[in-house]
Amino acid sequence: MEQNIISGNVIDVLGGGRKLAKLLKSNTGIVLNEKTVYSWKQQGVPDKWKPVLVKLLVKNGFEVPKSFLLPGMDIANFQITNSKNIESLYSTKDSNLEEISPLLLKEFYYEMLLLRRFEEKVGQMYGLGLIGGFCHLYIGQEAVSVGMEKAIKKQDAVITGYRCHAHLISRGTDPYVIFSELLGKNDGISSGKGGSMHMFDPKNNFWGGHGIVGAQVPIGIGLAFSLKYKNTNNLSVTYFGDGAANQGQVYESYNMASLWKLPVIFCIENNQYGMGTSIKKASAGNDLSKHGESFDIPGIAVDGMNPVSVYLAAKKAANWVRSGNGPIILEMKTYRYRGHSMSDPAKYRTREEVQRMRDEKDPIESIRNKLLNENIYNEEEVNKIDKTIRQEISDKADKAINADVSNLDNIHTHVLL
Repeated sequence: MEQNIISGNVIDVLGGGRKLAKLLKSNTGIVLNEKTVYSWKQQGVPDKWKPVLVKLLVKNGFEVPKSFLLPGMDIANFQITNSKNIESLYSTKDSNLEEISPLLLKEFYYEMLLLRRFEEKVGQMYGLGLIGGFCHLYIGQEAVSVGMEKAIKKQDAVITGYRCHAHLISRGTDPYVIFSELLGKNDGISSGKGGSMHMFDPKNNFWGGHGIVGAQVPIGIGLAFSLKYKNTNNLSVTYFGDGAANQGQVYESYNMASLWKLPVIFCIENNQYGMGTSIKKASAGNDLSKHGESFDIPGIAVDGMNPVSVYLAAKKAANWVRSGNGPIILEMKTYRYRGHSMSDPAKYRTREEVQRMRDEKDPIESIRNKLLNENIYNEEEVNKIDKTIRQEISDKADKAINADVSNLDNIHTHVLL
């Protein structure tokens, strides 16, 4: 029974029967029916398939169950790297598939759904002309913010670029004050002066919301330096996208962070497109998790469409950083369903591509199905949660619409002269 539970957790964390069948085909050339792969959850994984699964687990930064290491197998044989730091990282056991409790799955579902419904409402309000300026939605990428937040502490610092609404909510900011900020209202998180791209919440250790591509990365290591200088055991999570990943200031930050062993997780949200340019056309090395190897920074490529994968990898990364080992890179392989911003028609990709990602990889649907399949929730309960969240978001949006507009007295506040 215990072996079946372990096998089931491994299959789930690698994407379930359908995705795992495709991964096994791409790695071995052997075609397996997804039902056959899914049946391993009850029957256990056959020994002949365990080496391939070990390879996939190591590649994605997950713990390898001892029962998957057959006699004569050494986990070091599965590590493709030139960095001793990365080898050391994979030898640590800081994540455990058995830690994914029903309660955690419930929290994943609720929090991702809250982010999705918030951003959908923002899109509606923008379309009605209630929100002006640039506006970048997070729809499709919810697993990254939610999974990361579960693995870190409130005392840790978080900083990101201009696609920042979801990170604020994940940190604990009330959606009402974010709606108010988007609408230019006095109750906004930045008194209505920052808008969509420039939001800050120091009380929740959220330091922006930055409009310049990649500019938050050196600030992120500055936060890490401060945390280390003050002898805390806290860390900085510095988010940036694939569009910023090849900038010079990012590599300068890698160098400084590694040189001084700063407590920072570089979290690359690789949603496959930097504005309208595919990463395949913009980056000579598409594996962004390895971009820190010349600085001896370990990196893990993570399924950023699965909150379980994100959580386990982030937990390993956080423990690594808190242990004084210096920085680490997490490349989240994710996807945005909408355009780069609300003004982007996204004609550089096909509707079929977007729909395929929605059908096969949607993070909310995958957790919803898991909750239903494991009888943690029934259909009525998940629908009730969705209805409750929709009502909450609608009420807070209406409240923000009717709030007072930011007045002239706010012009000189929060400004260093």
